[in-house]
Amino acid sequence: MEAIFNAFVLLVLMILFLGSGVWIFGALILVSIMGQAFLLDYPMVRIGAIMAKRVYAASGSWEIACIPLFMWMGELMFRTDIAERLFKGLAPLVDKLPGRLLHTNVAGCVLFAAVSGSSTATTATIGRITISELKKRDYDTNMSIGSLAGAGSFGLMIPPSIVFIIYGVLAEESISKLFIAGVFPGLLLGGLYSSYIIIRSLINPDIAPGVGGDYALRDYLYCIVQLLPILVLIVIVLGSIYTGIATPTEAAAVGVMASLVLTFVLRQLTLRIFIDSLLGALKISCMVCSLLAAAAFLSTAMGFMHVPQDISKAIGALNLSPYGLMFVLGIFYTILGFFLDGISITVMSLPICLPLVMAAGFDPIWFGVFLVAMTELAQITPPVGFNLFVLQGMTGHSIGKIALAASPFFFLMVIGVIIITIFPEIALWLPRVLLG
Repeated sequence: MEAIFNAFVLLVLMILFLGSGVWIFGALILVSIMGQAFLLDYPMVRIGAIMAKRVYAASGSWEIACIPLFMWMGELMFRTDIAERLFKGLAPLVDKLPGRLLHTNVAGCVLFAAVSGSSTATTATIGRITISELKKRDYDTNMSIGSLAGAGSFGLMIPPSIVFIIYGVLAEESISKLFIAGVFPGLLLGGLYSSYIIIRSLINPDIAPGVGGDYALRDYLYCIVQLLPILVLIVIVLGSIYTGIATPTEAAAVGVMASLVLTFVLRQLTLRIFIDSLLGALKISCMVCSLLAAAAFLSTAMGFMHVPQDISKAIGALNLSPYGLMFVLGIFYTILGFFLDGISITVMSLPICLPLVMAAGFDPIWFGVFLVAMTELAQITPPVGFNLFVLQGMTGHSIGKIALAASPFFFLMVIGVIIITIFPEIALWLPRVLLG
């Protein structure tokens, strides 16, 4: 009971700090210090030593070196005409499908996510082109915005995913396996979105007005040329990881070099783009690494209080079935998604949830995919859904209108999570085949 009381106190402190506007990094540190000082009666000298050791160990991990590199690669792509090339390359390929250019939102986000690792960057980059193009052609506004909001979250699932890297570091699991595990679930969600667009367009053709174009063979060859830059990057980065040639960190370094060479060849690499992309990656990386360091400190504090172990025992005493446990965790993560972003959800919940899941017999690699899928939901749920904020800035619509437009894709994502939970091999088969 003492650990349950400690957990309750920590939760109340966290709510108070976050509610008062304290940065998440600061809230995690303050809760850790106060928990050890008042609940464990540790002297400040000992707390300071623990914090120094844990923060240094977490922020100095070699695995997280790939975070700024992947972010830099995405920032470089964001500041070039990659999105425009994607639209031109995908448009003829999806033109014969019901829903036509609406599928460029889904397919474009899948492809850009494979070189970005960021949900907001994916949404902003693809939306920069597709929103104006679809509006110009009188496509249904709700479907245009909603499909982009949902598909933009693929930046968290399709490798190289920053959340997968964070999960791998905190859970001490293979980042390469996590990357590979996210491929089929990401494609599954993309398939669900495109299927929904097709069904809605067959029921109401006015969603995607106009008729398909008449494309010749040279037009499809032109598509390949337009898509070639991003396809080359995907092959270089993910291919080197999947074949075992490079670790994720090494692949990230190669990806950055390939991005710089590519932007130079395309005559888009200027000193301004170089500096702005580097600064953008630096800001995001500092935020992510500070959260990782603070989360490691909080995890250590909770371990001293036996909070994860005792909560695991308490939930185990409820005799929930494995699927019952995942249902409860799904509700828990959905509620967190209303208030926190995906990275914060991961670092704050993992110390408690991972032991529960492993005790229930679930594979930690699979749980990483489940967790990332739940953080994707957080990207399109108000009031803190980052994708909603990005689209609000682009379209000028209210958060409520954008959230309503994204709601069908929220439920499609829930269906995807259910499918992945019932059939875990969707996530586990490819890593087992490629890496054993």
